[in-house]
Amino acid sequence: MTIDQFFWVLSRVAGLGSYAALAVALVTGIALRTAVLDWLGSNRALRSLHEYTTVLWIPLAVVHLAALLLDRTSRIALIDLVLPFHSTYGTLGIGLGTVAVDVLLVVTVTSYLKRRMSVELWKWVHRLAYVAFALTFFHAVLSGTDFSDPLVSAITWSAGAMLLVLAFARAFWGRLPASR
Repeated sequence: MTIDQFFWVLSRVAGLGSYAALAVALVTGIALRTAVLDWLGSNRALRSLHEYTTVLWIPLAVVHLAALLLDRTSRIALIDLVLPFHSTYGTLGIGLGTVAVDVLLVVTVTSYLKRRMSVELWKWVHRLAYVAFALTFFHAVLSGTDFSDPLVSAITWSAGAMLLVLAFARAFWGRLPASR
């Protein structure tokens, strides 16, 4: 295995891991506050899993991005990780990934500032996690090179479908009371 192949594999594994952590964070977040899943609403382990996976995506995303920078065949430059839609390779897919990371960083940082923000502002910023997941999903679909693998494809599409169903369930059945 060459060094570029190593970084190529590392970037894919870390990217998929970050995607999975984000999906789990969103599913557990919805489960904690959705009436259709109220039997999970007071579960401490579920809350801990939500809090853990909310920050787990960060180191995995950093490894994903660092490996892409170190992989000479990926043609990704540092500016492409900061400036959306700048990359000449996979402009749309990579640009969506860049925007997703920016949005997720805002959501994650404001989660730690929750007590210093108005409740309504925090809720609206926190809801951007759904947008960030959609951006991440499309980033994976458009720029991911592993979708020929049935397992990778199944995990990616299943996570997206599950979150879509849960989001509709939450919209239809509503939130649990805040006292839970």
